[in-house]
Amino acid sequence: MKKYFYGVIIILNVMLLESCWFDKTKPNTVYMPDMYYSDAYEPYSDPNFNYNKKIKKIQIPLFLNGKTSSLLPVKGTISRNNFYNSISNEIENKGFDYCKQIIAYPFHKNIGTKEEILKKGEKLYKINCSICHGDNGDGQGQLVKNEKILGIPNYKDREITIGSVYYVITYGKNNMNSYASQLNEIDRWKIAAYVMYLKNK
Repeated sequence: MKKYFYGVIIILNVMLLESCWFDKTKPNTVYMPDMYYSDAYEPYSDPNFNYNKKIKKIQIPLFLNGKTSSLLPVKGTISRNNFYNSISNEIENKGFDYCKQIIAYPFHKNIGTKEEILKKGEKLYKINCSICHGDNGDGQGQLVKNEKILGIPNYKDREITIGSVYYVITYGKNNMNSYASQLNEIDRWKIAAYVMYLKNK
């Protein structure tokens, strides 16, 4: 009986030692190698992964020239930061009087057609502005009708330009606070374009 007991103990010890491996980064047996060594590639990295695999080396001809998994920007692409900052800096430095002289939407060639700009501007206007200024820009929004706020002007009665509207949305004026934290720069210009559309309608 003891022989069998010792035999079982020896077999269990051998199995236990066989299953242990001191270098945890190199497992003794990998049952699913694709789970351990992924064939996926990371953005902006060299896509020629090998992972010590003898049978598989990823070759992506489209990316081999630039040695990266991301492609170069399309020809004619304009950097958003540099393009917008030049206009923003001028507006910030020169102020409201300078903005009043801007009478045309500055991004037509780069940010969609006039119809697309007005459509997006309308959507943003209804979300952010119509509650005070009204759907038609007549100063009769829901807050005015419920007498929660007073003194909202009708756009048709004011001498405004697209630049002055943009400035007020960005920096605020009188009772209106800045919306710069809620709307990015291009969206503010789209709303300003839509306000001018309402004024001239």
